[in-house]
Amino acid sequence: MHADLGRIVGSDHVERDVVVADASGLDGRAAALVRPATAEQVAEVVTWCYARGVAMVPVGGRTGYAGGCVPLRESVAVALDRLDRVRALDAGLWRMEAEAGVTTATVARRAREAGLLFPPDPGAGESSQLGGNVATNAGGPHAFKYGVTGAWVTGLEAVLAPGELVTVGGPVRKDVAGYDLRALLVGSEGTLGIVTAAHLRLVPAPELALPVLATYATVADGCAAIEAVLSSGVVPAAIEYLDRRALAASPPPHVGGETPAMAVVVEVDGTEDGARAAQAEVREALEEAGPLDLVVIDEPEVRAFWRWREGVSLGVRAARGEKLSEDVAVPVDRLGEAIEGVLEIGARHDLEACSWGHAGDGNLHATFLLDAGDEPQRARADDAAQELFALARELGGTVTGEHGIGVLKDGQLRHQWAPAAVEAHRAIKRALDPRDLFNPGKKLP
Repeated sequence: MHADLGRIVGSDHVERDVVVADASGLDGRAAALVRPATAEQVAEVVTWCYARGVAMVPVGGRTGYAGGCVPLRESVAVALDRLDRVRALDAGLWRMEAEAGVTTATVARRAREAGLLFPPDPGAGESSQLGGNVATNAGGPHAFKYGVTGAWVTGLEAVLAPGELVTVGGPVRKDVAGYDLRALLVGSEGTLGIVTAAHLRLVPAPELALPVLATYATVADGCAAIEAVLSSGVVPAAIEYLDRRALAASPPPHVGGETPAMAVVVEVDGTEDGARAAQAEVREALEEAGPLDLVVIDEPEVRAFWRWREGVSLGVRAARGEKLSEDVAVPVDRLGEAIEGVLEIGARHDLEACSWGHAGDGNLHATFLLDAGDEPQRARADDAAQELFALARELGGTVTGEHGIGVLKDGQLRHQWAPAAVEAHRAIKRALDPRDLFNPGKKLP
């Protein structure tokens, strides 16, 4: 195996018996890890593996939270970090073509240097890679206005079974020539093929982005504030929230005193005049719900403010040393019920609980705080997570808003979808991966 793979990618780019882990804490062992440098080399690796019945697991920045890149059986892990070229950046046409190993931060920076914006902003931007973002259809705070990664992908280059390098879509902004294979590969978590590059659309960067933070005495008041913003006519770039325990673990800048029950963050963007006018309208909407405190963030503090928001997960983890988080999503009008439900589930299982997340999308990072190494506590948290998934479904939502099914939510889809839809899901997998060699054991219904 290793000698054959070395002849494809170079012997220096093959490792034996490698442990592969992601941010979920899960890990698995791959018989080999290869680092191809081109899409053609990826295709050769897939051809070799498919002919011999060897499973393949695509590996990006390993920042996922669902065990998506963790090998579950003897596999070849295909690391894509050497596919790190921005192949084209056409600033005047608002488009870019980048390979799967380019980091999220690099895509955003190259766009910004050209006066453009690539809006998807999932966490760990310096480590997460474009291919992984495509494979999970990653979101982030600004998905409320701009949409998740798939909304910005106009074409994909990918390797399909049994080793065919294909391109679907491209630099065109419209393409309805066939079934939407591009959309099918987006969010497939590497189970249908391996993405090697993406054509991306960009937009002119806004002149100014301005957040407002408001705190509330109750969850009901915070949710009323969110609905007031949505009714205001302003289209925010982001609407975020944090509950009391999340705020205690990661206090926001400029807010002191007793920890409130809920904080709401709303950011607007656009031209300087437009953003400032929209910020004033958002402030007025937030004031309708009677905030305890309201802070208007202005330049040059905006970047530091978002660094705080990005650090909330780490702050919550540090509160007890460990945590179990799930990214359920519900309709926005059921958000308050979901936030309160997380606390109730935690109490039933004798666990400290909290949540924060992308309020405009109804996307909660529902979290149970744990003491590191406490296995009984971990087992109770696993049981609590099952109740959480049931709650999300009862509220008309989904078991995953942005992290994906991976292995951690194996089997959940059959509770969420009708049997016919589940069978369609299985049929697509059988059609595109008849030998079940692309990331086997993941995204199972």
